[in-house]
Amino acid sequence: MTTAELAAQRSDASLLKILWLASPALPVGGFSYSEGLEAAVDAGLVHDESSATTWLIDQMHLGLSRADLAVAAQAIPAWRAHDMTRIAALNAWVLHTRETAELRLQTEQMGRSLLEWARQLGELGAGVFEQLQAARLDPPTYPVACACAAACTDGSVRDSLLGYAFGWAENMVQAAIKSVPLGQSAGQRMLARLAQQIPEAVDHALSLDDASRQAFTPLLAILSARHETQYSRLFRS
Repeated sequence: MTTAELAAQRSDASLLKILWLASPALPVGGFSYSEGLEAAVDAGLVHDESSATTWLIDQMHLGLSRADLAVAAQAIPAWRAHDMTRIAALNAWVLHTRETAELRLQTEQMGRSLLEWARQLGELGAGVFEQLQAARLDPPTYPVACACAAACTDGSVRDSLLGYAFGWAENMVQAAIKSVPLGQSAGQRMLARLAQQIPEAVDHALSLDDASRQAFTPLLAILSARHETQYSRLFRS
């Protein structure tokens, strides 16, 4: 096999691993959270396809891009450099900036589930479980744990973030379909519009340093807190 063929084979394997991490079928429980969306529906802030699309685009740019994507962008090279001090600092930042018990529960539960997924894969996990164990994160947050899995591929940081953001978008569109409710065709239109915005959100995340990374989304925090005591709900709190 030539050098070019080997490089192409590695590139294919990396892409497939990134797609795997982005899949809603990954057993980490992302489907069980609405991240404030169900409470926004209950409050009348989201009520149809247009308002749901606007809500999720804003959440991606003002929340995901400036927080979790920015953390993952810095955590992937830190994992590759085995910089456990940096990893611990990023993990602590995620925990400290979760503004409600519900949002903290989500990142902790999904992080632990990804750790268990890696453990169950054994040697097929390409060292993800061993790296997460060595870091001794208690608990591992989801963006930091997912960055570890991404770091164990040969994929670029940007490609990994594109996959992360698309996986988030798929989960949130499904949450909108269930909570508004909407039809599958409306959901696909929403996903198409979100996908158009993902590269911009990723590039913004890549541009942020520690001083500019932030997770200040007060309305989302209020809605998440309300969701914890919402009388009727489909999603976990």
